[in-house]
Amino acid sequence: MSAAKPQRSRAEIEDIILRKIFIISLSGATHNDPKIAYLGMTAAEILSEGQPLLLSRDCMERVLIDRLSGDFPSVDPAFSYLVGCFRRASEEIRKVGSMKDPSVRSEIELAVKQAKRLVVSYFRIHIGNPDMFAAGKPSAAGKSAASQLLDLIFSEVASPMDGVNSLGSGISCPSGFLDELFGEWDSESLEPVMNEVYEMLRASVERVSALGNFQQPLRALQLLVRYPNCAKALVNHPNWIAKAPFVFMENGRIMELTSILGGFLHVSALPDYKDFKSTPDVGQQCFSESSTRRPADLLSSFATIRTVMNILYDGLGEVFLTLLKNVDSRDKVLDYIAAMIMKNAARSRMQVDPLFCSSTGLFVNLSAVMLRLSEPFLDVNASKRNKIDPKYVFFNKRIDLRQLTAIHASSEEVVSFMENLKKMEEEESGENRVLQSYEATTSGNTGSYTSQSTKVTKSSTGQDKYSFICECFFMTARVLNLGLMKALSDFKHIVQELARFEEDLATFRAMREQGASPQLENDISRLEKAVEMLSQEKFCYEAQILRDGALLQQALSFNRLVVIWLVSLVGGFKMPLPRECPMEFACMPEHFIEDAMDLLVLTSKIPRALDGFLLDDFLNFIIMFMASPTYVKNPYLRAKMVEVLNCWMPQRSGVSATASLFEGHPLSLDYLVRNLLNVYVDIEFTGSHTQFFDKFTIRHNIAELLEYLWNVPSHRNAWMKIAKEEEKGVYLNFLNFLINDSIYLLDESLNKILELKEIEAEMSNSVEWERRPAQEREERMRQFHSRENIVRFDMKLANEDVGMLVFTSEQIPSPFLLPEMVERVASMLNYFLLQLVGPQRKSLIVKDPEKYEFRPKQLLKQIVEIYVHIARGDRENVFPAAVSKDGRSYNEHLFITAVNILWKIGEDSKVIKEFVHLGEKARAAASEAMDVEAALGDIPEEFVDPIQYTLMKDPVILPSSKVTVDRTVIQRHLLSDSTDPFNRSHLTQEMLVPNVELKARIEEFIKFQGSRNQN
Repeated sequence: MSAAKPQRSRAEIEDIILRKIFIISLSGATHNDPKIAYLGMTAAEILSEGQPLLLSRDCMERVLIDRLSGDFPSVDPAFSYLVGCFRRASEEIRKVGSMKDPSVRSEIELAVKQAKRLVVSYFRIHIGNPDMFAAGKPSAAGKSAASQLLDLIFSEVASPMDGVNSLGSGISCPSGFLDELFGEWDSESLEPVMNEVYEMLRASVERVSALGNFQQPLRALQLLVRYPNCAKALVNHPNWIAKAPFVFMENGRIMELTSILGGFLHVSALPDYKDFKSTPDVGQQCFSESSTRRPADLLSSFATIRTVMNILYDGLGEVFLTLLKNVDSRDKVLDYIAAMIMKNAARSRMQVDPLFCSSTGLFVNLSAVMLRLSEPFLDVNASKRNKIDPKYVFFNKRIDLRQLTAIHASSEEVVSFMENLKKMEEEESGENRVLQSYEATTSGNTGSYTSQSTKVTKSSTGQDKYSFICECFFMTARVLNLGLMKALSDFKHIVQELARFEEDLATFRAMREQGASPQLENDISRLEKAVEMLSQEKFCYEAQILRDGALLQQALSFNRLVVIWLVSLVGGFKMPLPRECPMEFACMPEHFIEDAMDLLVLTSKIPRALDGFLLDDFLNFIIMFMASPTYVKNPYLRAKMVEVLNCWMPQRSGVSATASLFEGHPLSLDYLVRNLLNVYVDIEFTGSHTQFFDKFTIRHNIAELLEYLWNVPSHRNAWMKIAKEEEKGVYLNFLNFLINDSIYLLDESLNKILELKEIEAEMSNSVEWERRPAQEREERMRQFHSRENIVRFDMKLANEDVGMLVFTSEQIPSPFLLPEMVERVASMLNYFLLQLVGPQRKSLIVKDPEKYEFRPKQLLKQIVEIYVHIARGDRENVFPAAVSKDGRSYNEHLFITAVNILWKIGEDSKVIKEFVHLGEKARAAASEAMDVEAALGDIPEEFVDPIQYTLMKDPVILPSSKVTVDRTVIQRHLLSDSTDPFNRSHLTQEMLVPNVELKARIEEFIKFQGSRNQN
């Protein structure tokens, strides 16, 4: 029987395990493994102390110091050695768990755990003082200790998806090592190390695009900020909020280039200024020669970019949120966001200097992060809106909102209101102090007093301190304005510029078919390069922003909260609005509304972008404010609200659900038509130097909406009610401007058609055309395309206006027959008839009239229908006289010609017969008017209207100029211009003074002349 194996003592087991962990020998050199260091001096010291030559807890620190300090050429350097020690200790502690003797197991576990703590402690010492332990081989590639630490962190967060681009030196991080390392590392020694680590981490994503390896550094950053002391080290970093070291670059761009988070926020698919371009080039790699790529390839690129950008958004969102949850870093994170906003305020300008401001990509990324931070208070009911304090605009110390254009208040009014608020708060504060003093000296008082109006607390520094929801709300609004909304504006300009270049390129290619030249080929080559570059930029924006439905819906949710909160400042969703605009509302930044409207316009044009999103609050807001200049001062902003509604029409949005917004919404049924008519009138005078041309685009949107609403019975009834109630008010003004626009647009279109025909004739003469210099041909081609666009736009608007006159005159003819309107309407119709059937009609024949939306047959039918509709409602028989009175365009033969054409093109016979009857009545009225004029003879000059030079029927005195004019004539003038035509002073109908004495004399003159002729 073999002898029993001798049992090892606890001390011997401890010695064996600790020697394995520290890879040392105390009993002699080991030639089998050169990595085992023989500590002869240490062994001698232990023996001299009378201790057994065993490695134990009592001497392990001495052993570790000697191992790190000794000269052992073949062993690992300090960094990898200490990491290895921790790994081996972790492995040993797992093995110890299988020991049978509980007392031995417990003691050995304590020893190994102590070894792990000791290793981590000396690892910290080594990282902070890398020259202290110089034993062993030098570090890999001469890397610093901080660099090796970053490699270790990279290995901890490495993923198989990183592939060959994985960062780090190959050393793997033992499980739990970083938790032990950072868990108790004191800030004083940690921060110098982390300053270097964070700087290298930022450098690892420098100039990296969305297609580069930013994900591993991002995971490293996410890991680090989870450790409170590392989070604190980050916000205390010298480049947390970077300062500008270069004169030629201002702080906005410096924040992006040198701040730690700036490097991560820079990662984007969007193009940047050439000096700061990232790699790989997203546009070149994904969208080069896009016209030749398969749609599936483009969709794949869109999906890839959307996926990687959301990884970035989620990662950065987690970093910011983790830092905000940490009390030691929260304020500095808010300071960072505020610095980004303030140092990039110039991004709100039309032209952004790339050396002055951070990139669009950075601000889109920051927009996505801020939306993620706002998500907890973006619930459907906006239940947290009461935590948003409007006083933040005036008194916060982080971002300056007072200098922004306000919704209605001037800068002076904002300052004045702010001073009044200060006085009120000081008085309230004084009352509270007195009350608190009284309560402190009164016994038995269990009650307390709290000012309901005070939402702001004081920080330990005495500064106003607002809730996180409040700060996050205003900062998000500013970041979106400078970021996402600016990017969408840039995208719109890129699309417009691309369209111009493509049109020019098509023109040049057409010219090449007629004969090429070196200069022409150079121009074509230049344009092709420009089109390719702009196409790539367009697709990059589309991939990162427009194809990210989640991002757009998050932005919509935030803007929904903005409008709900703004409405709460005026008393909630109810009409009519208070007579006076509350100053808190008037002082809020105008871009709060503008951004919401711009986003709604854009998302309404993207398929499925609004799917499942409730738009009712936006609709309520628009109806409340679009016709309220006393609340929203900027007329273009109110016009933008109309554009949103235009986009929501079912036939335009392609979503049948939007019909309920117009057809079943209470505020819509009560106020929509009325407000649209008001905006149609108000937009005549915007105060801008481009107001004359701007109004046509705005009225085009209104006209399309009104035409749609006319076909909704409930809205048509509202319209007819308004026409009756406001016959002498806004409705008459609306009709007047509708007629003005119709005349101008049709006249402009027909004149431009003549110009187009002239250029077409030039080009058709190929011999003469080829003799012209290339530059002249190019210029004429551009003129041709420009006029084509003008004709197309003007004719489209003219068709809309005439169409609106058709259906309104049929159902509501009475306003057209008012004394101040009837002659105006008759003149317009006569002018249109002259253009369409008069002598020059043949000169308006073009090759492809539909191309210009010029439909002369349909237009003639509509004009005749308007004649007939008004005649049907003419109970007092004033219309025929008004038609025949027009000396500029009326001609009885035009009616005959028009009737012949109408029979040929198939107009309804009943309409034609009524039109013939009107023509006969107009001819009779003309004959009668000639008889009356002959009977009157020479009319005294004082009886003649100085504007129209006709006999006055109801003379009135203008109070300012004291000139006497006919009431009907001046009323017609006041429909378009509320000034005295003789001195431009303000004038309204109520200010007119009847000239009773002159009226009596005129009537006497007419009576006398009539009786004389009878005699």
